[in-house]
Amino acid sequence: MLENIEPKRVFYYFEEISKIPRPSYHEKAISDYLVAFAKEHNLEYIQDELFNVIIIKPATLGYEDKPAIVIQGHMDMVCEKTSDCTKDMEKEGLDLVLEGDTLSARGTTLGGDDGIAVAYALALLEDDSLRHPRLEVVITVSEEVGMDGARGIDVSPLKGRIFLNIDSELEGQCLASCAGGGTAKITLPINRAAVSDGKYFRVSVLGGRGGHSGDEINKGRGNATVLLGRVLRAVDAVCDWRLVTIAGGGKDNAIPREASAIIFTSDWEKLSDVIGQQDVAVKTEFSKTDAGLFVDFEETKGIEDPMTKGSTGQALLLISSLPNGIRRMSRDIDGLVETSLNMGITKTSGDRLILGFSIRSSVSTAYEALRERVRFISEGLGAAVEMSGEYPAWEYVAESPLREKMISIYKDMTGNELKVKAIHAGLECGLFAGKMPGLDAVSFGPDIFDIHTPDEHLSVSSVARVYDFIRKIIEEL
Repeated sequence: MLENIEPKRVFYYFEEISKIPRPSYHEKAISDYLVAFAKEHNLEYIQDELFNVIIIKPATLGYEDKPAIVIQGHMDMVCEKTSDCTKDMEKEGLDLVLEGDTLSARGTTLGGDDGIAVAYALALLEDDSLRHPRLEVVITVSEEVGMDGARGIDVSPLKGRIFLNIDSELEGQCLASCAGGGTAKITLPINRAAVSDGKYFRVSVLGGRGGHSGDEINKGRGNATVLLGRVLRAVDAVCDWRLVTIAGGGKDNAIPREASAIIFTSDWEKLSDVIGQQDVAVKTEFSKTDAGLFVDFEETKGIEDPMTKGSTGQALLLISSLPNGIRRMSRDIDGLVETSLNMGITKTSGDRLILGFSIRSSVSTAYEALRERVRFISEGLGAAVEMSGEYPAWEYVAESPLREKMISIYKDMTGNELKVKAIHAGLECGLFAGKMPGLDAVSFGPDIFDIHTPDEHLSVSSVARVYDFIRKIIEEL
């Protein structure tokens, strides 16, 4: 369906990879596709045991003595979908929707983060009209769940120290530093006991916008799970009740759009009143940022015994006590979030309540302090904490010939200044910089909006402009 939009080969490959399911930890199929591409085009390639792929194209005539360029992105995507979407995103490809200048996917995330980097890279590699030095394309796995691919990849085959990371979502800017972070898994043991004289009800917070827990943590959007904790505290104040299960969020690095709890109570008239009050409060408070948010409840069937009164209180206390959202803004860069955390995946599994948090900071000591605060609160309430996927911040480098050249090229092409910024989201540049001394790196990309949500969409015209920019960078460096 994308065959008639420019740049044709970029969108050809974007459509092809959109047919391949590629959630994090399920990248073998897309990795094998990249290997097949390399074989078809007689290009040197490496596929490691993690399924990271490196594809190398020799320099064209006259460019043999120019320094090699690394083009880098990741092949996995965040798989979020609307509540009424039945697609199995581990087994089915995306249904692309093109409306004017906007490309999206029906009912799901689009995977522009970071499928557009893969599409750009393949189009560049197959283009024999492009004049270029040695090109080293590096496509990693599992970026969205802790940057496991970048952490585990062997960079010794790479000669380049000019590093183009195409994993940013705003045309007209390049990023020069990013936050570090990690994921906290918090596990609380719970006890259950049969209770009579009551009914099961599902209490839900629905209709949130969600978003990327780094890029959009500063937009004031409601975290549905945090709001559900607030609703349940209001229930606790007026009802005799027990928690049965709770579930919210699909990814730790995505702000939960929906969350629900099954509770057991005999006070359903009081429950109805308090849910109505909370619905009005949430709609009023979040009318500007999440116009679709609402609180609801309905009678349902229970499939397991409720938690004891003690475990109900302990679970509610844990959910309510842990911090969430922005902790501190940068003292050095106006408008930049320095430190934050996001309550992402929340679920019950038998005799355990499990919470997942994405913790970020551009200041290592602030990250460590927040991580330990989460641990202190959790362990004080009887929960265990396991950290995973920790990655370093990408520190700003004052002298960057690559950045200066890009600024000059962009000015010549557009007449506008290329904005140099830092970002609160994590990027793989920090890990590669640690492995590759002397790396001169930037991150940039076309306009992609509402990433990590089913509303994700990209600008077709922006994709074209950024592709021309990349080609110019490669030819003029």
